[in-house]
Amino acid sequence: MQLTKNLCGILAASAIAVGGTLSSGAAQADDLTIVFTHHSSVSNTFWRGVKRGFDEACALVNADCQMVFTNTEGSIAEQVGNIQAAIARQPDAIVTAIANDEALCPVLKQAGEAGIVVLASNVDAKSGEECGRLAYMGQNFVDAGEVLGRNTAALFPAEGPLNILIGVSAPGQTWSEQRAEGVEKALAAYQKANPDRKMTINRIDSGTDLAVTEQRVMAYLDANPDLSAYFDMGFWEASVARALENRGIPAGKILLSGFDVIPDVVEFMEKGYIQTVVNQGPYLQGYLPVMQVYLMKNHQQPAWSVDTGRGVFTIDQAQAALETYK
Repeated sequence: MQLTKNLCGILAASAIAVGGTLSSGAAQADDLTIVFTHHSSVSNTFWRGVKRGFDEACALVNADCQMVFTNTEGSIAEQVGNIQAAIARQPDAIVTAIANDEALCPVLKQAGEAGIVVLASNVDAKSGEECGRLAYMGQNFVDAGEVLGRNTAALFPAEGPLNILIGVSAPGQTWSEQRAEGVEKALAAYQKANPDRKMTINRIDSGTDLAVTEQRVMAYLDANPDLSAYFDMGFWEASVARALENRGIPAGKILLSGFDVIPDVVEFMEKGYIQTVVNQGPYLQGYLPVMQVYLMKNHQQPAWSVDTGRGVFTIDQAQAALETYK
């Protein structure tokens, strides 16, 4: 969290220094208009952290900003519609999470052709700049999945067979598939280093709803009581931790890992049910695009991409990070 604050402070100071003008402590943005669309609903706790960074950056440069949520969690169709509506408004910039290239790239190219700055945040296009976006601010999902897999594998019991379950939270969406790919790469490396160890790895569609994830993972556990570890591609392992506690299964008997923090994740980290959580910098994913648009529009700076994080949370860091999500 301190590193995030320091980086944001440096960027803010740089923007003000380049701009050279202040009003009530904020740099002037010449009435910039920025629309941030994505594929999640207001019920998704993670996006509160992104929105906080977005709102604070917009306030700093006095930009007219709007973050547009979907009504249905994960709805790419709604996201496309929201981008089309944004194009009609002709903002200076559209920031979006490109969770599906096929659906989103055509409309993003339309935005670029209309003279709108297009930046990707949270999820990048597989095709990168060919999708019409100028830069990406977010996690390298494959690398982050490897970090999650490697750190959790270090906690595997020394002996006995391993039964591993990977929850692909949103099959077909880039962030979920690539994180799972990274986890599988880490597990393959572990298997290579331990060739005599029996390891079974299965994938399921674990969903993007806490209740759904709990139901599907616990059904797998009922059929596979020797489950050793569960990897979630988001924060929905929190529901699995609660179900394990309710069943009286001791903390640590089944290793749980995932991405990002919500109150339930921190609670079960404290209780020892969740062992590994990887950060992706939600605040930065909201804050950085605004600063880029400011510098691009006011001072002709080129866009640049930023890897916002793949660090493993300690419990103290996770507790502090919750403040970002409020």
